[in-house]
Amino acid sequence: MTAPEEIVPAEIAGDKPVKETAQGRKGGAAVLVAIGILASRVFGVLRQSLSAKYLGASGPADAFAAAFKFTNILQNLFGEGALSASFIPTYSRLLAQGDEEEAGRVAGAIASLLALFVAVIVLVGVVLTPLLIPLIAPGFEGERRELTIRLTRILFPGAGIFVMSAWCLGILNSHRRYLLSYSAPVLWNVAMIGALFAAGPRQSTTDLAVTLAWASVVGAALQFLVQLPTAVRLAKHLRLHPYTTSPNVRQIAKSSGPVFVSRGVVQISSYIDQILSSLLPKGMVATFSYASTIAVLPVSLFGMAVSAAELPEMSRATGTDEEVATYLRGRLAKGLRHIAYFVIPSAAAFLALGDVLAGLLFQYGKFTPRDTLFAWGILGGASVGLLASTMGRLYSSTYYALHDTKTPLRFAMLRVALTTVLGYLFALPIPRLLGLDPHWGGAGLTMSAGIAGWVEFSLLRSRLNRRIGPTGVPARFVALLWTAAAVAAAGAWAMRLGALHMPKLLGELAVLGTYGVIYLGMTVALGIPEARAVVARVRR
Repeated sequence: MTAPEEIVPAEIAGDKPVKETAQGRKGGAAVLVAIGILASRVFGVLRQSLSAKYLGASGPADAFAAAFKFTNILQNLFGEGALSASFIPTYSRLLAQGDEEEAGRVAGAIASLLALFVAVIVLVGVVLTPLLIPLIAPGFEGERRELTIRLTRILFPGAGIFVMSAWCLGILNSHRRYLLSYSAPVLWNVAMIGALFAAGPRQSTTDLAVTLAWASVVGAALQFLVQLPTAVRLAKHLRLHPYTTSPNVRQIAKSSGPVFVSRGVVQISSYIDQILSSLLPKGMVATFSYASTIAVLPVSLFGMAVSAAELPEMSRATGTDEEVATYLRGRLAKGLRHIAYFVIPSAAAFLALGDVLAGLLFQYGKFTPRDTLFAWGILGGASVGLLASTMGRLYSSTYYALHDTKTPLRFAMLRVALTTVLGYLFALPIPRLLGLDPHWGGAGLTMSAGIAGWVEFSLLRSRLNRRIGPTGVPARFVALLWTAAAVAAAGAWAMRLGALHMPKLLGELAVLGTYGVIYLGMTVALGIPEARAVVARVRR
């Protein structure tokens, strides 16, 4: 056991015992987050499916994917991740202490400082976009390069709006208003879906990419505006003034430094993938983007849902060092089991049925069966580190709740270094040495990221175990889940052989439905509590 001041920072120490809310006991917060994310992701998958239909794996599709990925880095760097780790713990603590006036001042100060900073970044980004293209997609030339410049300039303001939307999310999450904050992105997706339906059949791929970029900016504004009234109402005593003299604002600024660097390190990993995929054959940037839509679903639905719900609750922990450690271990154990139950079958499905998933969602219009095959490779590679990446989110949230932002930063830097080296080797030289089609470099990218993710997860868990005591998921529980997933995959393949003469859509749905039913039935039969909870929720 470490010293008390290391377990319970001064910012959250107090004389009240640790209490768990009814909402936390029932897991209601995580469910609300999951519902919001699910709604958003369903519309996101529909958006990507329509993009694949009308843009395919074309040059304009590559340009849009590259431009959006780069501006998305800005959004993630300054937005949800950074605010979750630095703003929410302090703001939630003030709410728990009943100091709503100070909480409102802090919220207003952060909004003011964030708006000013983001405005400058967006302006500089729009002006310097041509100089940034070698950093965005060095493999692009000619028309793809010029279109990427144009699209990046359009998307930059939208990225700034997304950052301010993340401020709303921080307020809403701290007040346990999860459903609104995580379902708001539905409006962004709806704006782009509307553009695809309206312009897809009649515009060229180049013009459609431009239309889609403008629709993204409109959608970002809608996502922000739908959250703003509730966020302002909840943040009582809100004053848009940079109270830089406030100790709480300074605490957030102090925490945001390592978090900013940590998020920057994580985005470097994404940025490296962007560079390497631009060096692969034409169409792979777009294919990588389409496949990633599926790959991030389990991380978003289960890792993000649990982590987002747990961070405000963990940040409210008060009491002695042993009380806090016991409380955190309990919440971690429950969250990790929940994550494992859903993510393990997701990883198995990516590996065994990735082509069925990609075919069901994207193989229409300009997206060919060959493109589906390479998307399967990307999903198969992603399955390697899916569990580690998802559980690592919850471990990072635990560190943030303890106001420790430096430890996740150090391990994230190591992960990025590994991803850089392994990603290059797995994506470019190794496929050549093995005589493989260069398109399979996309699978190498996600596989290398998975290996690095396991290293980071192991370090996060090991260090936290020394700090608060043993954490993790029992090996027997994990083994049972993998067994159930393997049996389900075998059953799905049997259904696949029997569905060869069925219509494509019906056959794919039958295969995936068989997989899900067998997995649920197996885990219920094995007495897995999480499976019984799923059945109980469905019955209710």
